[in-house]
Amino acid sequence: MANIKDNTSSIGFFDSGVGGLSVLARFREILPNENIVYFGDTVHLPYGNKTKEELIGYAKDILNFMSEKNVKAVVIACNTSSAQAYDAIKELYNFPIYPIIQTCAKGIGVNNYKKIGVFATEATVKSGKYSEELKKGNSNIQVKEIASKNWVGIVEGVSENREKNIKNIQYEIKEMLEFKPDKIILGCTHYPYLMNEFVKYAPRELFIDPAEIFVKYIKDDLSKKQLLNEKNSSAKEEFYVSSNPQEFVRNGRIFYIVKELPTVV
Repeated sequence: MANIKDNTSSIGFFDSGVGGLSVLARFREILPNENIVYFGDTVHLPYGNKTKEELIGYAKDILNFMSEKNVKAVVIACNTSSAQAYDAIKELYNFPIYPIIQTCAKGIGVNNYKKIGVFATEATVKSGKYSEELKKGNSNIQVKEIASKNWVGIVEGVSENREKNIKNIQYEIKEMLEFKPDKIILGCTHYPYLMNEFVKYAPRELFIDPAEIFVKYIKDDLSKKQLLNEKNSSAKEEFYVSSNPQEFVRNGRIFYIVKELPTVV
């Protein structure tokens, strides 16, 4: 089990695939000294069409692996896992677990917004987790969640009918703007990489990249727990996947450069 008093231990990250690398990229900008263990559950992707029970099972398996790696904390860099699995596993381990949705909602809740829009995967929207968490900080807030179609495929370059799907972004943004939100949360780690499309139809400042809020919170919390690794000049990174390491590296390049082929476990 992890020794949570040891600030030199690694921090674990997990996602269904490469999307969590976008969170890792933000993390590296703010916390360059931390050692990292990243797990991409590529054999089970996409998570968006899995049941809650399946997602909880995957999360437990990954967190057990992270425990074996003696991590000092784990970052759930996946909106779907945060929505569906976090509540079931948050008390099972002796290290802090940081879920992206719940953490982002805390950061947004202090701003007294009246209306918040959310673009997310179908599974995240069906969970209603963003609405639930945002209302904890402001019971009067109005939240509109839209399950965006094919956006992950567009970002990863595997979308069929790419031109048609990019054109659909315009209609989905238009639908959201009719709600007149104060801010729009990009509730999937891939979505900030479509910003060049979004700004054709709405101002940049309208959109929130949860990773920015997320990483700042993690830094502050690790500092409070005296777990920050501030003197490490040669941070280590370990990458693991459940299948297709070459594809993981190739698809991940849009988010983060993985220098060595991940280990399959």
